[in-house]
Amino acid sequence: MLESYFIRPETVDRIRSCWLGDAIEEYLALLEKQSYSTRCVIRRVPLIMRFGEFARKRGAAAVIELRGHLDAFVRSRLRVRCPRTSSKAARLQFMRDVRAPIEQFLLVAEANDRPSQLDATQPFHDRAPDFLEYLREERGLRPTTVDAYEFQLSRFEQYISRRHIGLSELSPAVLDDFLAEIRSHVAAQSLGATCSVLRVFLRYLFRQGSVHRDLSGSVDGPRTYSFSGIPRAISAADVERTLAVVERRSIVGRRDYAMLMLLVVYGLRAREVAALTLDDFDWRANKLHVRQRKAGHAGVYPLVPEVGEAVLEYLRHGRPNTTERQVFFHVSAPRASVTHRLVSRQARVYLRRAGVVVPRPGSHTLRHSCAQRLVDADFSLKLIGDFLGHRHAASTRIYTKVAIEALREVALGNGEAIL
Repeated sequence: MLESYFIRPETVDRIRSCWLGDAIEEYLALLEKQSYSTRCVIRRVPLIMRFGEFARKRGAAAVIELRGHLDAFVRSRLRVRCPRTSSKAARLQFMRDVRAPIEQFLLVAEANDRPSQLDATQPFHDRAPDFLEYLREERGLRPTTVDAYEFQLSRFEQYISRRHIGLSELSPAVLDDFLAEIRSHVAAQSLGATCSVLRVFLRYLFRQGSVHRDLSGSVDGPRTYSFSGIPRAISAADVERTLAVVERRSIVGRRDYAMLMLLVVYGLRAREVAALTLDDFDWRANKLHVRQRKAGHAGVYPLVPEVGEAVLEYLRHGRPNTTERQVFFHVSAPRASVTHRLVSRQARVYLRRAGVVVPRPGSHTLRHSCAQRLVDADFSLKLIGDFLGHRHAASTRIYTKVAIEALREVALGNGEAIL
């Protein structure tokens, strides 16, 4: 495999003769499988060889010992290759560019050396390795909920790692500082979700003996009120403008346009779009099956021609050749299927590009706009809830606040109609 990327035999021999030679070849197999470019491979292999030599000189003799030398290697590369006059952002980007390939290599190398390291990407894998399994088995949480826990805990792990705080050093002050940082850029409901995850995790740590006292009681979530906000819907003109800014001549544009059409027409959640497979499109019957809804049920919709054309255009002229059944994939390596975070991020990108001003733009903006369209068409809340995949009618009541025309009549009238 090395011969496919390096022309000179002496270069191939030098790579194979280094003490990480076998691990590097395993890593190349992964890169090739995930469609990384030749240029990317040629850049990464010398970097990993330098890291291996750096760690060997510092006493590393096995793959399992490499991770402890990563921070020192990144700092050494920063001193040598990045001028002190560089901006803070440029230095951070350089450190990420050095660290990311090596961490990816270590995941492959450690997985081959010790199978338990396959979970090394999960938060607190070394200090609370069984927490996610506890959520699945003991608490019986759905995979999507476990993913949400993993995302929230990743932020907490990054926070305490930046401040070099161990689990035994956690205190109410540390938790308050973390929540204050999160509070600066999320809404109250999102902060409440973070607090909920944190309380469960802290109780688990106390039960396992990882901390000396139960700190879950010191995590105070924000006070929220039902129906206190207004769904962040946008007008039909704003939706059209958002769709119009998508460059559909590119692969990315064709993929994103198809995803946006699914959000706009059916009001799907980002997670539901990301989970769609080729089997969900019944082209003969013109049906779209949404099998993995948040409430645990499935839905069947008529396949709108404009949506079908957008999806077909991407399948024919954008989707990579793969045996996997998911519909939407990353354009660049690694060629994995998209996540719900990418779907929401791309919706946010196009909303901003179209100049649409809305609080917290994203995929749910288009979902709310779909609901607004149904409200304006005088559909009942029951039908709207069924269309959007709500489990409870209470989830749909918030859209009574976007019945603009009805509210306008009340505001302009003399008030007798409501007596």
